[in-house]
Amino acid sequence: MAMNQGKRGLIGALAGLMLAGATAAQATDPNWQAAPSYGSVNLSAGFMPDPHRVDLSAGGSTQVNSSLGSGCAGYIHAEAPDVDLYYTAGSLPLYIHVESRTDTTLVINAPDGRWYCNDDANGLDPMVSFPKAQSGMYNIWVGVWGNSELRDATLNFTEINPGR
Repeated sequence: MAMNQGKRGLIGALAGLMLAGATAAQATDPNWQAAPSYGSVNLSAGFMPDPHRVDLSAGGSTQVNSSLGSGCAGYIHAEAPDVDLYYTAGSLPLYIHVESRTDTTLVINAPDGRWYCNDDANGLDPMVSFPKAQSGMYNIWVGVWGNSELRDATLNFTEINPGR
């Protein structure tokens, strides 16, 4: 009888740990459905001026879950995207990149439902390119590498290769 109680206790403890792990994993997934912190941008192929820029504070208190995809890193505001881009594609590629005086990262949920991330495409600045961009909504987070402090950054949308 004591052995059965010990097993039950162990099983209960393991189940609690598994539940806590599942909750923690869910808490780190960015909420792409929330209203963006810095608003929405509507652009169509051939937009002017190019690049289109959005100033924002990069970073947040949630560490990015690397299970989202390759290159996903940094700290973001997981509660909501920083910016939602509504893009009408044409024949040109789309480049999304960040300029900052600190080490930033980029996390994007594209219209195809896949996650695209980058850290350090050009020095400490990230960039994600879409050679055959799709029309639709791009949810975008700008993160900070290594800590949860907020940093000034500029998010850029361009159809001209930044040459980086």
